[in-house]
Amino acid sequence: MTEPDPLVARLRAAGCVFAEDEAALLREAAAGDALEALVKRRVAGEPLEALLGWAEFDGLRVAVAPGVFVPRVRTELLVDLSVDGLRTGAVVVELCCGVAAIAAAVRTRRPETEVWASDIDPDAVAAARQNLPADRVTEGDLYGALPRELRGRVDVIVANAPYVPTDEIAFMPSEARDHEHLVALDGGVDGLEIQARIAAESRAWLAPGGRVIIETSERQAPRTASLLQHEGLRTRIVHDDDRGGTAVVGEL
Repeated sequence: MTEPDPLVARLRAAGCVFAEDEAALLREAAAGDALEALVKRRVAGEPLEALLGWAEFDGLRVAVAPGVFVPRVRTELLVDLSVDGLRTGAVVVELCCGVAAIAAAVRTRRPETEVWASDIDPDAVAAARQNLPADRVTEGDLYGALPRELRGRVDVIVANAPYVPTDEIAFMPSEARDHEHLVALDGGVDGLEIQARIAAESRAWLAPGGRVIIETSERQAPRTASLLQHEGLRTRIVHDDDRGGTAVVGEL
């Protein structure tokens, strides 16, 4: 009879659903006292990805860091929508990029694409510069962080902008609520404040035939679509049942 793995048992007792997988990843990352330190932090509730220094996204290991938003599987839908029908040499900009997981995945799938990313959180920008060429990641507030020469040239603006209403932050899982910066989660009173700002300036930055892709919730999707419709974009709502993702696409 095989002896039970004490590390797996500790992780399972702490509520880790995939305890066996997590144990293997932690052992891959460290050994001895360093492993024990990671395990104690994981048992205390720190996100696994922050402890490992990376998250799996669209087949990549993207660099993450404590406090930054950890990319979710559902957001892989935005990568699919970004590369669909993308012309050779297209320009793709990821706003509210976090660690720039979407931009990195687009660049991996379509290496010829000119990819840019921006975020207002300096910690996220530092991580993003490990996932993209550093000069393609800019720090600042939405479009204000982008080079002016991109105006009117962008084929795809893609964003997983914060869309959780302020009053609902308290009900988020602890790994997000307690360990990710509020700026990456809080979408304002109705959850649409950042999305509205992205929509409002989008036409000035899009190339002819360009599109905007915004992650949202199934409940909020019609309202997200209305923001883009107000700017004269044709919209469609896309659901990914397998990954649990929802996005709105607005096209010129």
